[in-house]
Amino acid sequence: MAIEITTSLSSPVYDDALAIRQEVFVQEQHVPADLEVDSDEGKAIYFVAYDDDHHAEGTVRLVPDEHGVGDVQRMAVRKTDRHHGIGRVLLNAVADYAAKNAYAALLLHAQVHAIPFYEKLGYTLTDRPEFLDAGIRHREMVKPLAADTKGVNHVQ
Repeated sequence: MAIEITTSLSSPVYDDALAIRQEVFVQEQHVPADLEVDSDEGKAIYFVAYDDDHHAEGTVRLVPDEHGVGDVQRMAVRKTDRHHGIGRVLLNAVADYAAKNAYAALLLHAQVHAIPFYEKLGYTLTDRPEFLDAGIRHREMVKPLAADTKGVNHVQ
């Protein structure tokens, strides 16, 4: 498995991320398409997991804020590719990228059913109560990071 990273909205990696999100969120979970693509698209760093045949299997995006916190969003793995560790690999890649770029923490909004998955990766629930996002129950979770200032390269 390979992880490719981009910030370019004209990149094939971004196109693959959008295709996975469309499949998982819009088609499978019935999130309205106009909510799926939002104002964070141009600010985000996109991560896509590919198998050995360069088939895109999963995606996640990271949106940095001005306080050194990365907002982990749009985590999705194709239904046929779930339960093979792809989500774990993607989130570890995000955490590595964030630590190497001096982020203090990662924040995410977890669908309630996925909380145990995120907890295994070091995320903990915040005090924010459960809320609905696109009609789906969510909880806010955070993961503190030990920053590594060496930096990391990414594909444009």
